[in-house]
Amino acid sequence: MNLSVKLPGLNLKNPIMPASGCFGFGKEYSEYYDLSLLGGVMMKAATQFERLGNPTPRVAETSAGMLNAIGLQNPGVQQIIDQEVPRLAKYDTSIIANIAGSSIEEYEFVAASFNQTEDVHALELNISCPNVKQGGIQFGTDPTMAKKVTGVVKKVSNKPVYVKLSPNVHNIVQMAKAVEEAGADGLSMINTLTGMKIHLPSRKPLIANKTGGLSGPAIKPVAIRMIYEVRQQVSIPIIGMGGISNAEDVLEFLIAGADAVAVGTANFQNPFACVDIINELPVVLERYGFHSIEDVIETRGITV
Repeated sequence: MNLSVKLPGLNLKNPIMPASGCFGFGKEYSEYYDLSLLGGVMMKAATQFERLGNPTPRVAETSAGMLNAIGLQNPGVQQIIDQEVPRLAKYDTSIIANIAGSSIEEYEFVAASFNQTEDVHALELNISCPNVKQGGIQFGTDPTMAKKVTGVVKKVSNKPVYVKLSPNVHNIVQMAKAVEEAGADGLSMINTLTGMKIHLPSRKPLIANKTGGLSGPAIKPVAIRMIYEVRQQVSIPIIGMGGISNAEDVLEFLIAGADAVAVGTANFQNPFACVDIINELPVVLERYGFHSIEDVIETRGITV
């Protein structure tokens, strides 16, 4: 069965990729399976300089997912380009660099830095990380700022730009339309929902940052709804994410309006999650009367 998907800058052999922040730079997972099996890899966020991230504890399990407040820990964009990208480039898969920053100038610097390498095929513009006190979420909740930073990144980058949208907004359609107008080549959605967990013995928030990003199956219905709403109003491709753990979840996202998907929290529960979903996908598509990914995308306007 043909599982391939063509998106701006990305020729995916299948629509499955690990989500940024849930796969590192692939080194650990490469010990479990051949990364060439993946449609693509969304790398961990890159900033201008090294970031140590937020204080611990910064992850917590929840009843239907997890909270995290990692805080964009990474070695800095140049080290990522010099060391991590060449390692990933050995595999036959598309590479998407996630870029983050605390200012428009930092986003501009990081985006331009990836022009150095042809091994990165697209950028994921992370304007929606809720854990960085200076920057990040401010760009992801204000349509004017989102439009501005998207325009700046598009101007300096030689790669397609997918803007990662936050669900922590009043009107996500407005955000999507703003970045589309600024020239975004695609969207990735949704990022985590802001949440909190209390440590009962101390009567304090379990996460040192107090709040964290909620991911996993708990947010899947929200992601499906938001993707459906955005799909009605924008024409650019959508990489859907938020609680995907099996092939039926993937099909839901595709029917709702996504063109490809990213798997996040499921990778922590099962290191083989992405590969298992890829293997399961043809069976699920056939079960529901589809003959390819393209078949799902072409007919969803009729079915939804």
